[in-house]
Amino acid sequence: MITGHFLNNQLLDIVFESTYYGTVIVDSDEKIQYMSKNYCEFLGLERELVIGHHVTNIIENTRMHLVVQTGKTEIADLQFLHGNYLITNRMPIIENNKIIGAIGIILFRDLADWKSLNSHINEILTKHNFFKQEWEFPKGVRYTLNDLIGKSPKIQELKDRVIKVAVGDISVLIRGESGTGKEVIAHSLHQLSGRSEKPFVKVNCGSIPEHLIESELFGYEEGAFTGAKKGGKPGKFQLADGGTIFLDEIGDMPLHMQVKLLRVLQEKEYEPVGSMYPKKVNVRVIAATNRPLEKMIEQKRFREDLFYRINAIQLFIPALRDRMEDLPLLVDHFLKRSASKIGKRVTSIHPEVLLLMQQYEWPGNIRELENVIDAGVYLTANKEIQIEDLPEYLKNHSFETEERSLKDIVEKTERKVIEDALKRFNFDKNKAAAALGIGNSTIYEKIKKYQIFGQSK
Repeated sequence: MITGHFLNNQLLDIVFESTYYGTVIVDSDEKIQYMSKNYCEFLGLERELVIGHHVTNIIENTRMHLVVQTGKTEIADLQFLHGNYLITNRMPIIENNKIIGAIGIILFRDLADWKSLNSHINEILTKHNFFKQEWEFPKGVRYTLNDLIGKSPKIQELKDRVIKVAVGDISVLIRGESGTGKEVIAHSLHQLSGRSEKPFVKVNCGSIPEHLIESELFGYEEGAFTGAKKGGKPGKFQLADGGTIFLDEIGDMPLHMQVKLLRVLQEKEYEPVGSMYPKKVNVRVIAATNRPLEKMIEQKRFREDLFYRINAIQLFIPALRDRMEDLPLLVDHFLKRSASKIGKRVTSIHPEVLLLMQQYEWPGNIRELENVIDAGVYLTANKEIQIEDLPEYLKNHSFETEERSLKDIVEKTERKVIEDALKRFNFDKNKAAAALGIGNSTIYEKIKKYQIFGQSK
């Protein structure tokens, strides 16, 4: 017995209840001498009834007795208990070179706990730029969540959702207009996941010729067709095995390939071109599109069953015009990056340029803004980007803006502010009015004036 070698249960409870999910101590006879209250509650047992019993009679699939017998420490071992996998440490207790017992500690109550911590650690390392310093675009990853610039409520909500969704292997569909940053989200999901050390493989479904897409995705065997490489060629799914495959512009995938992709997602296997046997694959699928998939389903251009398979969770990226409060941050970010890349000392933009940018609709979104900043840095002869340094189409927009009356500008701005407030409060007019500091009758008048339609409330 080892009871005399340890502190009393009260002191052990103080130590172990606040630090671990569960702790058990056995003696050299493999009998339980201590079990923390939280471990007893997890097992649904009274502590008085477990003390003195052999550990194998109390804890399902335990290895505590083996640690006593072998003296070998087991770190971060998986243990199936109560229908779930725990992550546990087991260590022998040694005194005068003699094993007098063992201690077991539950580190995580289930794999979701561990995955959540892993994602949290990856997020912290990303914030401290650890990844960019320690590895140069590892295994296909180029972006992290730090590259999603913005502090608006919509972007902050999106970032929070990415962090939550990254944990696990559930399929994700990223939606948003062209140029909003769908690839940044896909990379971030992989980098924050438990697959971050495995490959990240991107496939642009719209850029591969239709007659080549099957061999690109699934590879081919030697002799599969005329011109096939000796030894065959691995496909994108094989290259991504264990990691993540990003199917960009999935709305452009041909119908015949949608059928084969559905089989991969359902059966976790694929057949290389020319092969007689399927191959198993373990990948997480992230898809992205700017297409209206629901409308394409009605038109029989996209399979409904595939849509529901890839659409387990949707992430929507707002257009730049819908988060204009982020514009100054984005401009500053791209200006610094462009000036460094081009090698010019350009440090600011003229206030008139910023005003013009705030009035512009940005149909090309973030990508267009980045290109405009690049052009401005190239063209300016000063330390400040001015109107004359902008691309011609944007300067023309400036002239059009000048010709508009002050009343037009004010009304357009007022309409946008009211629309945003209504959307933020789910079209509750009273709440929107209170947030804007106007009366209920005023907001009703403005809604009627600007013909703002939405959910009536």
